[in-house]
Amino acid sequence: LLVCLVGVLICLGVQMVQSASLTSRPSEQDTVLLGRHLAYLALCLSCAWVASGMSADFLRRQSWRLYAGLLFLLIILLVPGIGSRINGAQRWLRFAGLSLQPSELGRIVMPILAASMLVNLRDTSGFGLKTVPGILLPILIVAPLVAIEPDLGATVFLLTGYALTLFLGGWPLRYFVASACCAVPAVASLLILRPYQMHRISGFMDAWKDLSQAPWQIRQSLMSIGSGGLEGTGIGGGWQKLSYLPEANTDFVFAVIGEELGLIGTLSVCSVWIAVFSTGCAVLRHLPRTSFEWILGTSLLVQLLLQAMANIAVVTALVPPKGVPHPFISYGGTNLLVSLVAVGLIVGMSRTPPPMTSD
Repeated sequence: LLVCLVGVLICLGVQMVQSASLTSRPSEQDTVLLGRHLAYLALCLSCAWVASGMSADFLRRQSWRLYAGLLFLLIILLVPGIGSRINGAQRWLRFAGLSLQPSELGRIVMPILAASMLVNLRDTSGFGLKTVPGILLPILIVAPLVAIEPDLGATVFLLTGYALTLFLGGWPLRYFVASACCAVPAVASLLILRPYQMHRISGFMDAWKDLSQAPWQIRQSLMSIGSGGLEGTGIGGGWQKLSYLPEANTDFVFAVIGEELGLIGTLSVCSVWIAVFSTGCAVLRHLPRTSFEWILGTSLLVQLLLQAMANIAVVTALVPPKGVPHPFISYGGTNLLVSLVAVGLIVGMSRTPPPMTSD
């Protein structure tokens, strides 16, 4: 059922990418985008199938190697001439016509590493005060590398995902409080807002006072959703995507759903996500709460739901605008790869048999 529900989102994504890719001047590029998305999808599904076959023991043994690989990609990304700079941000590695965003891979690697460290400590020395620096060091190295790209959103997601994994793993609450107090100056320096980020926040505040003063993305997104009404204009019948709504096939594809499928369509997507989360929790329910499998699977599941919520919040102007793709629905790329691999890992972790109990 979990795989089928994800399949529903994927199929909707293919349809909406095809519809949202249409422009006011149709060309072969519209077909090219759909073809690329299907190619990405085939590759990502293959990776998800491989991930579903990985055992928990294998992931625990390879956690530090995965982390070293992530660090290597983040470091070479910042080397001039290697990382691709787009709109002032150096976030992508391009090769053979493909692009890779290393910070996205951190959403998989960091929970694997955190869950592995927590389980190892619980089995050996326990959560003593001396273990705190060792547990926090990996994220304290990765977060600055992502922040200086710059990518504020990815940095927040990585910090949130790492903290979520520690929380699910039973890391003492007092360590969270102490770490937060000590990290405030460092985090503040990493998250110093640049002028364009301040403009996004001020524009977001203006959206609820005077829509004409809101950023272009918010205005067009709200107009797209509002014009859809209850039932929408029908698949392919939306107007805002015709060069009015920016990033219609990626970050703002949910606005296209609102225009073409209406309130019924948007609420249906939200309902499917609730079902995905509920089903994901059900398939992991038989696992012990202290096991690596449950910690990792639940962390990845919650991260997927949080990203979907963040995308919907941005599109509906509940939070300041930030590029957040909608999992499984937005145009393919690294995010689609990470989302499908996460589902593969959840399925793989759920296959672990329940522990034997004595009568």
